[in-house]
Amino acid sequence: MSAWKAWSPAAVLVAGSALVLGQRDQMAVPLAQPLATVEANFSGFTSKDLTIDTTQQKIAGMTNYLMRIFKRDTLDVMSLYVGYYDYQQQGKSIHSPKNCLPGAGWEPMAQSIVAVTVDGVDHPVNRYLLGKGSARALVYYWYQGRGRIEANEYRVKWQLMRDAALTGRTEEALVRLVIPMAPDAKAKQPEAVALRRILPSAAQADSLAQQAAKRYIPEVMRVLPKPAVAS
Repeated sequence: MSAWKAWSPAAVLVAGSALVLGQRDQMAVPLAQPLATVEANFSGFTSKDLTIDTTQQKIAGMTNYLMRIFKRDTLDVMSLYVGYYDYQQQGKSIHSPKNCLPGAGWEPMAQSIVAVTVDGVDHPVNRYLLGKGSARALVYYWYQGRGRIEANEYRVKWQLMRDAALTGRTEEALVRLVIPMAPDAKAKQPEAVALRRILPSAAQADSLAQQAAKRYIPEVMRVLPKPAVAS
């Protein structure tokens, strides 16, 4: 009974959101600028935009996307994904990375919400540490749209439900940064030792993620449509 009480507010919120999104047509709002115009130059890295196959696009349901890999020499240092939904309703909405990130042997090891400061304003961002054997990866992700930047998924659902009812607008983007990290220090395999020399440590990965988030929060905001009302 106590478990149900703990989860019941979230269940009611999700059910209410599904009801609103399912019953009222939402306005499809185009991007202000193409996602491809998001600045590609970052900290001296080279970058390359990738194509997501049609099957994955269909599963994710995004209207537009940007998938960009940043390299140093020949090494993939970081990836940036922006998935934009011009409207959301049942069957077409942002999938939580909490459900999508674990897979192919990767497991969540730690989770928190960190602040990213842009122009003196703190923005909440999800921080995930993933592990696969001795391999590690750091993930930062957040939801951005209708004038807001949010990490808490229940708050995102509430805002979505409210805006759907008041303005008929539900456009939003999921922004995700992934940084491969140096393998666990306990791993003694030659390849793990070699990777520790070239991949960032935990502190270095967080520093890079913070720099990238500071850079791309305003860049993504620039290409998103202007909000209908003040947030």
